Amino acid sequence: MDSIQVIILALIQGLTEFLPISSSAHLILPAQLLGWEDQGLSFDVAVNTGSLLAVVLYFRHELLTMAKAWITSLVKRRLCDESKLAWWIILATLPAVFFGFAAKDFIATHLRSAGVIAVTTVVFGLLLWWADKMSRHELSEYQSGWKKALMIGFAQAMALIPGTSRSGATMTAALMLGLTREAAARFSFLMSVPVSLGAAMLVGKDLAESGQAIDYHAMSLGILVSFVAAYACIHYFLKIISRMGMMPFVLYRLALGALLCGFIFL
Repeated sequence: MDSIQVIILALIQGLTEFLPISSSAHLILPAQLLGWEDQGLSFDVAVNTGSLLAVVLYFRHELLTMAKAWITSLVKRRLCDESKLAWWIILATLPAVFFGFAAKDFIATHLRSAGVIAVTTVVFGLLLWWADKMSRHELSEYQSGWKKALMIGFAQAMALIPGTSRSGATMTAALMLGLTREAAARFSFLMSVPVSLGAAMLVGKDLAESGQAIDYHAMSLGILVSFVAAYACIHYFLKIISRMGMMPFVLYRLALGALLCGFIFL
């Protein structure tokens, strides 16, 4: 890939990873619509690593506090709000781990297409609108509880289907369960850490076993651009979500779905 292509794909990854519009869909689309060659495993590792570093840095204080509280809960059998949230995040990760291993090959073979993305983009966009409209918007992430966390975890597992959006699915479920928009976003972002770390490790393992040549320039540039874009996206999304709601993202998903249908059927 040339540098312009690397920058465009890394920006797409960084800007869409934490917005409810599906980063995987947007990374697939250039190859589907513009005839670009697949970016390959090494680039996937790079841009996902950049996004992971961004969310870890942004929530470094929360993550450190949760980690300390979680260790204390193991050693001293004493729970607090932070340790409970850590346990809920771990619990919410399990469905994605299970279904990721079980359905990985099927998804890669049968579901990475513009047609599937068009359908999931529209359907889950409408679900996001309905959840935002019907939510009580009352609970913080610390009030979610293990049952709600597990249900949000199953929603995250559904996002293995391209076009669904991991953040979109988890925020939709959280809103349905009564969380505020800000709490739904924060819970979704914190959930992304173990999932992104696990995905990076798995893809890195596949990359090592594949013997694929690594373009270190493209990887370095991809990590940097994805990191900056993802960090800015998290920061501004959390600042404006209470005022703007989910409707702009719903409208974007509907427009993208219509555009994809036009490319497929016209």
